[in-house]
Amino acid sequence: MPNELLYLALAALFGLFMAWGIGANDVANAMATSVGSRAITVKQALIVAGVFEFAGAVLAGGEVTATIRKGIVDQSLLVDTPELLIFGMLASLLAAGTWLLIASRRGWPVSTTHSIVGAIIGFAVVGIGMESVEWNKVVGIVASWVASPLIAGVFAFLIFSSVQWLILSRPDPLERARLYVPFYIFLTVFMLSLVTMFKGLKHVGLTLTLVESYLVSAACGVLVAGIGRFFIMRIKPDRRAEKEFHFFTVERVFAVLMVVTACGMAFAHGSNDVANAIGPVAAVISVARDGLVGQQAPVSIWVLLLGGMGIVVGLATFGRHVIATVGRKITHLTPSRGFAAELAAATTIVIASGTGIPISTTHTLVGAVLGVGMARGISAIDLRVVGRIFASWAITIPAGATLSIIFYFILKALLGST
Repeated sequence: MPNELLYLALAALFGLFMAWGIGANDVANAMATSVGSRAITVKQALIVAGVFEFAGAVLAGGEVTATIRKGIVDQSLLVDTPELLIFGMLASLLAAGTWLLIASRRGWPVSTTHSIVGAIIGFAVVGIGMESVEWNKVVGIVASWVASPLIAGVFAFLIFSSVQWLILSRPDPLERARLYVPFYIFLTVFMLSLVTMFKGLKHVGLTLTLVESYLVSAACGVLVAGIGRFFIMRIKPDRRAEKEFHFFTVERVFAVLMVVTACGMAFAHGSNDVANAIGPVAAVISVARDGLVGQQAPVSIWVLLLGGMGIVVGLATFGRHVIATVGRKITHLTPSRGFAAELAAATTIVIASGTGIPISTTHTLVGAVLGVGMARGISAIDLRVVGRIFASWAITIPAGATLSIIFYFILKALLGST
């Protein structure tokens, strides 16, 4: 195809920009509970994300990625005009990346999936026609705005309530924490492993049966719980600090658990959401090279490396804004509360993956943080912050679509005649 090198260069550039946006917004969101609860520092979060997000993106981020995310567009309508698909995918990457830049700067945790979906809808409506959009899929995505935060919030409420009942309300909370936290570690690693099995490893061509997935996840849980128990038993009570905060040492025990959840969430997130950046890139590469609009596009390792690198740089440069919103501004988080939120989010993602419900990691985690806050009463939540977050969710798809339409016409005007 003419201009193949130009298309490939633009795809790489815009894909890197989109991956940067994922790091600045979505990854920051995944790290926010660990940082907000002071279980790990921002610098440690960068290291954890650098290693595990990158590993998830490269190792489990894609053997084959659908050229158009989530089957939103009927691409058979583009068979005779493959260049329109290229312009559309480039415009979608640029639009979604721009919206994530705006949202991240303001500290709004928005869905990267919804950003790219909105952008693809925008291009499809003006570039192909209203009939090209699978509107039933869009309805499902909008429904998930309500379902995923609600489910995660209920789970978080129940999990934190169990922590309060089993550990925090007892006369010997430290001994109780040493007894029960290894079980919580097992549960957390088990759930996060299932997230990876269901949402990540299918991209690597490694297919496990349902039973095998559960057995591998259980084995990972037992192993990490054993390691966690070793470190937990070495934590000594700090009597001076406990005079100021009764649960100081107990929260240090939960901080061990938060390190585990931070690593697991980062890997699971990298393996899943990097597709939001590399899916459209893979589509552009495929069409630019052979001129054909295909259902599937094989993903080169350099594209995965590009996505992984962009994610890490995004978190390092702009991630602090969203970390501050989710980790500190919605409600006050401690390691035990942060753990409850992350386990609830992971559980919700596993259930959604198994049932095929479209879900947003962002909406799920924010809902879980709200659930933890509700366990302490409505006064523990900053409702103004929550209102701004909900408003940003509502405008994400329209914003992505509007920006995509603008960029589509600009790119078509600039590249269409070259």
